[in-house]
Order: sequence, then C-alpha cells, then structure tokens
Amino acid sequence: MVIGGGLAGSEAAWQLLRAGLEVELVEARPAALSPAHRTLLLGELVCSNSLRSDAEGTAPGLLKAEMRRAGSLVMEAADATRVPAGSALAVDRTAFAWYVTGRLLAHPRLRLRRQELTHLPPGPCVLSSGPLTSRGMSAELVNRVGGGLNFYDAIAPIVDGASIDWTRVFRGARRDPDSQDYVNCPLDRREYDRLVEELRKARQVVPHSFEEPHYFEGCLPVEVMAGRGDDVLAHGPLRPVGLRDPRSGSRPHAVVQLRAENLEGSCFNLVGFQTRLVQGEQRRVFRMIPGLEHARFLRYGSIHRNTYLDSPRLLDGQLRLRGAPQVTVAGQLAGVEGYLESTALGLVAGLLSAARLRREPLDPPPPTTALGALVSHVTRPRGERERFEPSNITFGLLPEPRARIRDRRRRREQVWSTALERLDVWLGQVRRRLELAP
Repeated sequence: MVIGGGLAGSEAAWQLLRAGLEVELVEARPAALSPAHRTLLLGELVCSNSLRSDAEGTAPGLLKAEMRRAGSLVMEAADATRVPAGSALAVDRTAFAWYVTGRLLAHPRLRLRRQELTHLPPGPCVLSSGPLTSRGMSAELVNRVGGGLNFYDAIAPIVDGASIDWTRVFRGARRDPDSQDYVNCPLDRREYDRLVEELRKARQVVPHSFEEPHYFEGCLPVEVMAGRGDDVLAHGPLRPVGLRDPRSGSRPHAVVQLRAENLEGSCFNLVGFQTRLVQGEQRRVFRMIPGLEHARFLRYGSIHRNTYLDSPRLLDGQLRLRGAPQVTVAGQLAGVEGYLESTALGLVAGLLSAARLRREPLDPPPPTTALGALVSHVTRPRGERERFEPSNITFGLLPEPRARIRDRRRRREQVWSTALERLDVWLGQVRRRLELAP
C-alpha cells in the first residue's frame, strides 16, 4: 500500500510496480480535499511549476540526473511536459499531472482507492501523505511517535498573460540575456522603495490560534523578506544582476521576474512572490509592479501547513518508522523540502520497500550520491542541541572530494562524477536483485 498520490507517492508506487509488485495507491481526494489542491489528479503541483535548475554542475541538476538514471516516472513526466524556463526545469502543471495519472492508472497491477485513511495499516506501506497530511492521520502519527513538527510554506500568485502591459516589460534570463524564457518587470529605486513600503504595511492572513508559522528560509513570503531590510528583496528574488532593460540600455534597480505556467504562455507565475497577504492586498500591492498595473489574477498566493517528522529521531536508515517498522516514510513528511527532493525520497522508499517485500537485502544509495545524501540528511542522528530542519538538495549535504581541490567549479565536477559513478554501482545491485522492468 502507498498512502498519498502526490509526487512522492506516485514515484514510490511506480518503483514498486517496476519491481513486479501489486500496488494499492490510496489517495484522500476528494473525500478530504486540501486547501492547496485544485484537482483530483495524481502528482498535482500545488505551488510553483518549477523543479529548479537542470544545469550540470548544480546540486538540483545532479539529483535530476540520478533520478533519470534510476527510471523516475516524475522525471519522465517533467521532460515530456517542460516549458521554457532557461536553465530551470519547469513544466505545464496540468499536462504534467495528467501524464503521471495516465501512466499509473494504465498499469495493470495498480489499484487506486480514493479514501481518507486515519490509521496506519498493519501491513507494509509507504506513507507519503505529504505536507498537508490530514488531521486524522496527523493524530495517528502523534499517537505513534509522540509528537511532530510543522512549518508553513507560501504559494506564489499566477497572472493572466493577456493582462500584462507588454510595453513595460522585457524578456531575458539572468544568465542569458538573449533568452525568451522569463518576463522581467523593471523597477527603478523609487518604484522599488514604494513596493517594499507597501508590502510591509499590507494586511496579512491571520494565523489560527493553534498555528505558529515557522517558515522555510528558502521559501519565505515576500512580505517577510521586505520586513527584514530595505535591500533584502533587491539582493534576493528581485536582484537585477545580468539583466539590462533594452529601452534604456541600463540595469534596473530591481526586477520582478515572471515565468510561464503552461506551454501556451498564457499565464505567468510571479517568481519568488510566495505570500500570505489577503487577496485584496495582493491585487493592490502587486499591481504596483510595472507591467502588472491591470493584472488579472488566475490564482492568488496563499499559505499552507507543512507537516514533517523529526526524522532523525523517528526513522531508521531504511526510512522506516521506528515505532511501526512496517511503515516506510517518503516525501516532505520525511523531512525534505521541495518537489524534486520529495520525489527522490519516494523513489528510494519504493525501491527499498520492494527489496524488503522480495526478501532481497538492499542498502540505501551511498551518501556520495545526491539520493543517498538526502536519505542521510533525514536519518542521521543529531545531537541534543541540533535542531532538525527540512532541506533542499545542496552540495553541502554531499561529502567533499578526498583530494583537496581549491577551484570551486572543478570541485563540484568531481563531486558530480563521483556521485554518478557510485549511483551506477548501486543501480546495478538494484536491477540484479529486483529485476526492474523498464
């Protein structure tokens, strides 16, 4: 059984199917539709449509390369539905979810059951109920493990491309000025200062009495960043480095970037503008951005809960729940952050579970790989004073090369090549023991 039909659950189910097993995929929607979901499709992307950098020499790029080699369904879907986004891998979110759903439902050994589960099953399962785990299952986990942690992610708004004033914006990417993949809304110093001032004053959604927002540093609401200092946004998501306004020939003081949400380029995501502002304030403040004065919002930004376990204390090295070893935990619930990382843990959880069910001993990927580094991050014991925080994939999670290499680019190239070599050895063991289907 796989509980949860998001990215991690879909990936785990696919790997179990490849190993020749029958899979029951249990998805709570529509019985329990979360505040962030809009469809009943498997693998729905509820936040950004970007899976981050696909460039060689980057940590996200390495993780994607490993997942492609490992036969990831999510990477197959992403490559089939990608939209222009420079060096990033962004997808048409609707086409992507339909692709994942179609591939899984077409498999003869998969059975989809739509039901909200509030108790862990007695038999083997992969629990990938995600950052919006239902109250019933959350209560079950609290009873089993004695408590949990949560923080809150914020979702960026989407605007209708037809409502953009195209005379006030220009195309280009920070690393490639000739790129057509991003739409740039330039701000001078006065416009930028006014935007920051209004972000600080704008009315925000009031958390419930039981909520204590603890934001992930890599996904801060834009108004939180504005409140941290006058120039924080200009050095963060609004940095103008590498961009010149073709109308003036000069670099703007700040730039708000828009990224296409679909292949047609009819709607655009405000990059880095995740927010907890109330909807009326989003309309008022974000229409101060040059080019968005008459923007029509197809989706407003919102705030949502992200539940995760204190995994180093609660999971063993095989991602199994110590208090219920029949349960393998995957995705954001296990303590990673991001689409890509959640999928990666789903892939590993699926393969490890398949090996146990086939009675074939299998260790996790080595920590010198990006996949193994994520497993190590969520299972490595911490000291009493070291707080466990979810993480994206970074080179900081992988061990440094044994030979000291001063040049940063060459050092990362060495980490990259070592990771893929070690992954190929591990995948060889996986294929021999599980006889994976293509």
